[in-house]
Amino acid sequence: MKENNKKALLVLEDGKFFEGYSFGAEGETSGEVVFNTSMMGYQEILTDPSYKGQIVTMTYPLIGNYGVNNEDFESPKPWVEGFIVREYSKVHSNWRAKKSLDEFLKKHEIIGIEGIDTRALTRHIRVQGAMKGVISTTDKDIDNLVKKAKSCPGVIGQDLVKDVSCKKNWSWKKEGTYKVVVIDCGVKYSILREIARFNCKVEVVPARTEAEEIMKFQPDGVIFSNGPGDPSAIPYVVETAKKLIGKLPIFGICLGHQVLGQALGGKTYKLKFGHHGGNHPVKDLRTGKIAITVQNHGFCVDIDSLPEEVEITHINLYDNTLEGIRHKELPLFSVQFHPEASPGPHDATYLFQQFFELITKENQHA
Repeated sequence: MKENNKKALLVLEDGKFFEGYSFGAEGETSGEVVFNTSMMGYQEILTDPSYKGQIVTMTYPLIGNYGVNNEDFESPKPWVEGFIVREYSKVHSNWRAKKSLDEFLKKHEIIGIEGIDTRALTRHIRVQGAMKGVISTTDKDIDNLVKKAKSCPGVIGQDLVKDVSCKKNWSWKKEGTYKVVVIDCGVKYSILREIARFNCKVEVVPARTEAEEIMKFQPDGVIFSNGPGDPSAIPYVVETAKKLIGKLPIFGICLGHQVLGQALGGKTYKLKFGHHGGNHPVKDLRTGKIAITVQNHGFCVDIDSLPEEVEITHINLYDNTLEGIRHKELPLFSVQFHPEASPGPHDATYLFQQFFELITKENQHA
């Protein structure tokens, strides 16, 4: 059936290129090319705001077989700049499916490319590092596409949070014993669902909301959410964190973890090819237990840059990078991985319980 699809090119900034066929929208797109090792969950990946600015490669070879449904969205729309798969399934079958992946990408003008050697692409990225690239169905000039790839902004130094954060306050859940304010740097719906499970009111506010405005909600706890891009490019969120630290329980997730790391005096750096997938082993240094976690980040907090009052709680067993911290005195902790369980395993959902217990403890002392 590929003869009905338009030929497409994926060209990387170092000159490496792959020929394939388009699905979804046609045209041209650019971004940082990364790979995700999850075997399923492509709908959640596509709609995760943390992928803004990136072209995502799925390492699992067959994608699209269960279509797209109305339940597995992590935000209102897809955010990826492009989508790369080995084989797009022309037939989808699932009792919840409402449309095909191809139809979904067309509707949201996301360009996909299939038929390329995703294993070779993944190995190239692992060796050379994540790099910028272009997918095109219109321009077949390799040299020209290399220039376009090199000139695209990428993610380093880019504030992508401003593109994905909500524009005004809104409520996920209006009833509950405690009130949690979520600072939306690109929050996933799964995080909001997990908080709501603990009988909490959930208020979501834009990333640029200042600490004084957040405290007007009289929250029992604050969460700094996941999100896209370079954590050093959002000093306004870090400043908010500095003002809130010590006033109430705080939980940081992914980009939120990097924000809190900076607010406590740490620094961040770019990983060679990032961590993206649902199978990353993380060790809890306090218990010795290993959790298989969902990860999606291209930057990391430098362990050596953190002050004495910060305890290292979690370490990535792939490369020994930082995966979790807590303050030794104040009610604050954060993790680099995603404890909400979609897509991926449920190993880390206990962290929401810990946050709820922290809120309960602080209220008892109040």
